[in-house]
Amino acid sequence: MVKFLFYFSLFIIFYSYIGYGLLIYLLVKVKRLFKPNAQRLTLNAGPVIGSTNRQPPTVFEPDVTLVVAAYNEADCIESKLRNSLDLDYPAGKLRWIFITDGSTDATADIIRRYSSVLLLHQTERKGKVAAINRAMKYVETPYVIFSDANTLINQTAVREMLKHYADPWVAAVAGEKKIISGGRDNAVGSGESIYWKYESLLKKLDSELYSVVGAAGELFSVKTSHFHQVAEDIIIEDFVQSLKICMDGYLVRYEPKAYTTESASVSIREEQKRKVRIAAGAFQAMIILKKLFNVYKYPLLSFQFISHRILRWTLCPVCLLICFFTNVLLVVNGQRGFYEIFLLAQIVFYAIAVAGWLFARRNLKIKAFYIPYYFFFMNLSMFLGFFRFIGRKQPVTWDKSSRDIHP
Repeated sequence: MVKFLFYFSLFIIFYSYIGYGLLIYLLVKVKRLFKPNAQRLTLNAGPVIGSTNRQPPTVFEPDVTLVVAAYNEADCIESKLRNSLDLDYPAGKLRWIFITDGSTDATADIIRRYSSVLLLHQTERKGKVAAINRAMKYVETPYVIFSDANTLINQTAVREMLKHYADPWVAAVAGEKKIISGGRDNAVGSGESIYWKYESLLKKLDSELYSVVGAAGELFSVKTSHFHQVAEDIIIEDFVQSLKICMDGYLVRYEPKAYTTESASVSIREEQKRKVRIAAGAFQAMIILKKLFNVYKYPLLSFQFISHRILRWTLCPVCLLICFFTNVLLVVNGQRGFYEIFLLAQIVFYAIAVAGWLFARRNLKIKAFYIPYYFFFMNLSMFLGFFRFIGRKQPVTWDKSSRDIHP
């Protein structure tokens, strides 16, 4: 039984963080062999070789609204406004809505200086979900893009996202999130950056195999007619929103050429607030999306959902403990060779993680310790988030994490 638990936990950990990535990569390769043009867009493509059709390609530039929810973002809202207004898209086809509900600083006053931007402001703060739901009542375009106030969008993002709607089965598009250090070279920035690079790769593969399973609210587009007005107490509404669209039978595509840049948290303490909140939201989302565990109704989507998300959120943190303690028991009971080497490797890994935590607290820069520390930090946050969730201590409104400010 001890050996079974050891190998089972080891398999879950390996599969969740490495194995699924390898498996989905192979599945995508196989799909390309049988359907080489499965995701090739027909719009903006030139005439087929040998065709007598010399008509110019159709340009797909529908009207779209950019929606930004901001709470006390006076330190970065000016940069966000200029960035949003400078996006490369035809004049008159891109509209802007900024919501500043509950803000007590100068955020709303700064936005009022920009006459082309529709400002929605009320003194009561109900959270991001309530703000987004309210803003959607003012959206008159067939497509909408959501973005966070503390991120900057690359200039061609709107075009890159909207091109996917040429496929009528696509009802949402997820952009990429890039973490910049802002001059800081620390465990938070480096660890978070590496994590999101790997996540971006998995999202790209998920999208090509079938659909993205969970979009990030930093840059997320939805076909307006498919928007779900989710409950105001939802913690990670972007994740729930995107998967509800998938459950409706539509697809969420991933577009790496549309991305936001976001500064890393200024400290471990600030990043922990964010991670624990997301972890609490993950457990809430699992209950809301419980129908996705029905592999008979959603075979491929359930496979992606469980492999990419659920195992990391639930079994992996527990399996890390089981793997370590069963390894100890096996060695104590006389198992040698592989078990001794693997136990030593675990001890060294966790020692490096603890050292990384100590160095991070003292702002010491030793890059070799960043990945083990951030891995340990993420799994610890899942435990803390679980206890916050079952204790109902995570409010939908929260104090944002302090981050480096974009220039």
